[in-house]
Amino acid sequence: MTSGRPAAARVLIGVVGFGQTGDALQLLEDRGLTLVPNTTGATLTEDQLMTLIGDIDAIIAGTEPITARVLAAAPRLRIVARRGVGFDSVDLAAATARGVVVTVTTGVLTDAVADHALTLLLAVARQITRFDRLVKAGGWERTPSLEVNGRTLGIVGFGAIGRAVARRGAGFGMRLLAYDTVPYPAAAKALGVELCDLDTLLAASDFVTLHVPLGPNTRGLIGDAALRRMRPTAVLINTSRGGVVDEAALASALRERRLAGAGLDVFENEPRPNPALVLLENVIATPHVASYTSDTLARMDQACVEAVLAVLAGERPAHVANADVYTRTRG
Repeated sequence: MTSGRPAAARVLIGVVGFGQTGDALQLLEDRGLTLVPNTTGATLTEDQLMTLIGDIDAIIAGTEPITARVLAAAPRLRIVARRGVGFDSVDLAAATARGVVVTVTTGVLTDAVADHALTLLLAVARQITRFDRLVKAGGWERTPSLEVNGRTLGIVGFGAIGRAVARRGAGFGMRLLAYDTVPYPAAAKALGVELCDLDTLLAASDFVTLHVPLGPNTRGLIGDAALRRMRPTAVLINTSRGGVVDEAALASALRERRLAGAGLDVFENEPRPNPALVLLENVIATPHVASYTSDTLARMDQACVEAVLAVLAGERPAHVANADVYTRTRG
């Protein structure tokens, strides 16, 4: 005989390592929620999600594919809380049609990503990783590097992270250019940034750093034509999404020395980036860790928990990626 007590909401913790800093997991448990962990130690595949999703009310998601097929198999699902600012791994239209709220952790990782972008820029410009390997191997070859002070930094995407990068670039005495489909003229004026079109930015910049979301209008944005507009002495930095760059075209440009170097934190195929690109001597590669600091992880975890608790309580959370969900009925 059952007690008649409603079953606890079930939360799938898709993100490997979620809750390792802070008290996010405890906050969920304290609300009586049932937590379903990802026990694979890796990003869940679509098929793996299909085996877990049937009785799930909320997902705390990383980059696993939340496809229309997955969503169709989740009749109880109410929220996908993305730990991060991108949502290209979620079929937003399908989620909206089914009344599933999708949230992101906007704002909490801005400084960490901006720091990493500048770290990659400096590391490539000053050949830090090459010199490190050289000295540790007993060598002492000194070759000239690029100075940063007085150079032109082109920022593609002038949202919160792009503006944070501009502040850091200004500290290095750089001339600042920015391109965005939404120009933010007041912010540009306050930061001493010159707004321009993409072609002008690419042709004029010594360093180009990417801070745009991945979508139909930005996939392959930096392809062969864009790379040929850049100076052969220029450096490309990408901490946004791998798909924003045509990686084959970038590899060709770097091999042929039509581009001086690249600092890449994101790739089209993660966690197995194309070795033809990442093993080039003039590339510094990191494993999608721009926002991966203990402080930022704790803040992102907290934001995900707050979003889940809000939706399960019938409230609207912060930073909804599909605001139209509130004007549609569940499909």
